[in-house]
Amino acid sequence: MLAQQRQAAIAELVRRHGGVRVSDLVREFGVSDMTIRRDLEALAERGLVAKVHGGATLAEHSSTDEPGFAVKSTRQQAEKEAIAAAAARFVEPGSAIALSAGTTTATLATHLTDIPGLTVVTNSMPVAEILHRSGRRDQTVILTGGVRTPSDALVGPVAVAAIRSLHVDMLFLGVHGMNARVGFTTPNLMEAETDRALVESARQLVVVADHTKWETIGISTIARLEDAHVLVTDSGLPDAAREELAARVGKLVVADPKPTGTTGTGNTGVGNR
Repeated sequence: MLAQQRQAAIAELVRRHGGVRVSDLVREFGVSDMTIRRDLEALAERGLVAKVHGGATLAEHSSTDEPGFAVKSTRQQAEKEAIAAAAARFVEPGSAIALSAGTTTATLATHLTDIPGLTVVTNSMPVAEILHRSGRRDQTVILTGGVRTPSDALVGPVAVAAIRSLHVDMLFLGVHGMNARVGFTTPNLMEAETDRALVESARQLVVVADHTKWETIGISTIARLEDAHVLVTDSGLPDAAREELAARVGKLVVADPKPTGTTGTGNTGVGNR
């Protein structure tokens, strides 16, 4: 197992159990005590865990904490891939769509490079770069201006003004968190305003969010759960959350991540409001 893969697995164990011990990780992964300590140091530097004596615990985060794009790219990679594949099935050739910033929407962008005739509006620098590198001459990419955030989003008055002049068939929205009471949220106030402009520009709203976003709350609400025509998530979402979301969003799509080393698409469950 590569160091990056092992560290991702350790971060997931911390998230699930709230903490881990070095001795348990040594047995789990069959590596040395020093290797595990280096892994924990690397995870702590990226803000994914907090080091404590003999192990690590969940890092404390506030509603305004905003991890960078590189950090978020290492999290729930299989889940994001499954979500992106399921979300891409909603995109029709020749349509005008928008993608908000985020690592899940960036993963979705890689699935859009084979769809002809798209016009894509985005405030995400990575999304624009992915689509640009594909070299499709029949796709048009419109990158809004704005101020760059830690998640490589372009936000603020310039971005909002550009977005409000446009109209798209469908918006694919990545979010920091989702909660029954406050809806879909972000930790960045300026990004919230920009995302709300994206929501207003679209005839349909498709939210893409992995299961770890449930009960995570950012400082500002982007949209209510009921505003989502479709929510695409993954099978790690608890049953109670599935019931809540299925009753609130227009359609709930649950993608099943592929086990490591397999090919093909996972199963997808669909529920309607």
